Amino acid sequence: MSRFDVVSLGEPLYELNRQPDGNWLTGFGGDTLNVAIATARLGSNAAYVTRLGDDIFAPELRALLNREAIDTSAVVTDTGAPTGVYFVTHGASGHVFTYRRAGSAASRMVPADLDAGLIASARFLHASGISQAISETAAETVAAAIVIARKAGVGVSYDTNFRPRLWTAEKARPVVEAAAAQADILKTSAEDAEALFGLTDPAEIGRWFLGLGASAVVITLGRDGVALVTRDGAEQVPARKVAAVDATGAGDAFTGALLAQLARGQPLSDAVRFANAAAGLSTLGYGAIAPLPRRAAVEALLAAAD
Repeated sequence: MSRFDVVSLGEPLYELNRQPDGNWLTGFGGDTLNVAIATARLGSNAAYVTRLGDDIFAPELRALLNREAIDTSAVVTDTGAPTGVYFVTHGASGHVFTYRRAGSAASRMVPADLDAGLIASARFLHASGISQAISETAAETVAAAIVIARKAGVGVSYDTNFRPRLWTAEKARPVVEAAAAQADILKTSAEDAEALFGLTDPAEIGRWFLGLGASAVVITLGRDGVALVTRDGAEQVPARKVAAVDATGAGDAFTGALLAQLARGQPLSDAVRFANAAAGLSTLGYGAIAPLPRRAAVEALLAAAD
């Protein structure tokens, strides 16, 4: 029996989110942290792999992980680097992220930090393009973790999550392709696929990643919902209509919910529908983590739509 449903690897961040009244709401974020918490709130056993700085933010992040019942045995304290911070502002074109993460503790992760036994004890390992983009050694750590997972028969979940502020498309492309080729679940977005590969059609995007070696491809399409592409075919799931106020972290909410359902043995197509509903609910509040839904809320939304 697996010890963990999901082991997530990446960088946690302290969040400052600008509110309509001009004040800043404090919180936490980071795509892989969001995924870990999303899975835990839906009943999964999750663990997180990262480095934190020895600063005022680290105890708060550890307390958050403990509150969310996420295993922290692979969270290392780095006394020589800070914990990353980011700001979220909102405008007519959506939310904008501003980061202060250069040289962060998480960016100093190295393959030697990895606990192979912890990864091998999971149903899924999750990492992302952001996990790789923060430094060369972090990219090497993700690659090493994927090797451990594959050898142990652990499913690999990978989100392209391309951020041009962190690296160029030219630098990201071969790294993303190598990880995608080993992914059991490959999540990308229409924006990422166009920026990285010049692809815009969901079916074409799916075929591209399947051709690299991914087993299943999920493409988030914003207001148009989600496309699922496998070797058995393609289907599109429309977005849930909700009174969204902040889409920060909605893609991570989707991924976390998807992995939580797959870990429970739900078929992929059904898990995508569940995750689509969870992502919709995550937009009803501000910040990446606070609005992440519990299982009862997701099931109620699905039941109301039936």
